[in-house]
Amino acid sequence: MGDEHSTTVTEVLRGSGPATRLNPSALKLFVASGPDKGKSIALAGRPIIVGTGGDVDLELTERSVSRRHAEAVISGEYVVVKDLGSTNGTYYRDARVGEVYVPLGGEISFGKVKVKVVPEEVALENKPHESDRLGGLIGGDLRMREIFSLIEDIATSDVTVVIEGETGTGKELVAKAIHERSGRASKPLVVFDCTNQPKDLIESALFGHVKGAFTGATSERAGAFERANGGTIFLDELGEFSLDLQPKLLRVLESREVQKVGGDGYEAVDVRVIAATNRNLKNEVRSGNFREDLYYRLAVVKIQLPPLRDRPNDIARLVEHFIQVSGTEFSIDPSCLGALKGYTWPGNVRQLKNVVDRAAALSRGKTNVDISRFIQEEDLDGDRAPSGSKLSIDRQASFKEAKANIISDFESQYIEALLREHNNNISLAAREAGIDRKHFKELMRKYGIEAKGTDDSD
Repeated sequence: MGDEHSTTVTEVLRGSGPATRLNPSALKLFVASGPDKGKSIALAGRPIIVGTGGDVDLELTERSVSRRHAEAVISGEYVVVKDLGSTNGTYYRDARVGEVYVPLGGEISFGKVKVKVVPEEVALENKPHESDRLGGLIGGDLRMREIFSLIEDIATSDVTVVIEGETGTGKELVAKAIHERSGRASKPLVVFDCTNQPKDLIESALFGHVKGAFTGATSERAGAFERANGGTIFLDELGEFSLDLQPKLLRVLESREVQKVGGDGYEAVDVRVIAATNRNLKNEVRSGNFREDLYYRLAVVKIQLPPLRDRPNDIARLVEHFIQVSGTEFSIDPSCLGALKGYTWPGNVRQLKNVVDRAAALSRGKTNVDISRFIQEEDLDGDRAPSGSKLSIDRQASFKEAKANIISDFESQYIEALLREHNNNISLAAREAGIDRKHFKELMRKYGIEAKGTDDSD
């Protein structure tokens, strides 16, 4: 029996492609430490015996492990581990146990050997959607249309979902599309941004608090989970969630109950959980920044959104869509599409929308507009994010000084963009801005902007 299984070494996670799904019925015991690190065994319907004897299923060589140390068997999405009277004991979460239910990603110790319960993670193959649009999502790229089909497949279930992708790829739009096609569509979709919460108040914002729980808690407050009851909670940028709070989030996911800060009891919540991050959560698990059991609880289905630079053929349809929603009529110069496709788009679809919006504000009614000129202070094959894509705030300055700096940045960039659009014709640029030509020139002098090489006449 030992010879049949003990030499098996497998890759724990083999998911790839735009989407993966955990298979909780295909669990393994994976040796995470000791001389047998990397060894694993698949769990089936019968109990698996762990020990150092030659008649066990998972044979270990560490001397702190007994000959027949423990047995493990699948029970739903858990593995029931039972100690068989070992000398050095079986431990779970630093407590010696006789029998314990271990969840996916859970770690148990047999003597000095740490063993994890891991599921198989498999790539999902979806037939591409017939349409290049789904809700607010737009994409004719094969991977995007596969994601559209996946969204429709999983929307009607309550499966938890993790959406990974760079900033600006549309992770919140995916969450909205899932919610809007689910049986929870008539209930709230609560968005909780894990990056915009004060560290000392994030627990209250997520789970709520009772009156008097801390200084300033003058009344009871419902947290994000409670507000989402019956609907969906979208945990945006979950990768920023601190390690000290991750066990509390895990408990809510396991029990579907929340305990308010300062409260004594627990309140049941009925929510579907969708999370998003611009980090690779597997890498975060490996580096110790994210709990493995929380990862497996969340990433039952994981969707990987491609960056815009990897689907350049979608740029034209996205530009057309953003022009339509801008409410401004103008047309683009088809020759600029090559430049747009060659750009790296560090801000992805969100950055492209900002560029189109900027062009729309300055190009009303014009034809053949080269919108690549509205990618501010950026060469088309560079890697820096455009300076105009995000406010630069000096936190050391006073409110008045910081506000003045932002206004100055806007005015200088606005004047330069108008001059570029009108080939340095000051009169036409001033007329487009709706300000007096003299005042326009004063602004140019203020910011050291020159209009060279053209006739400045009407």
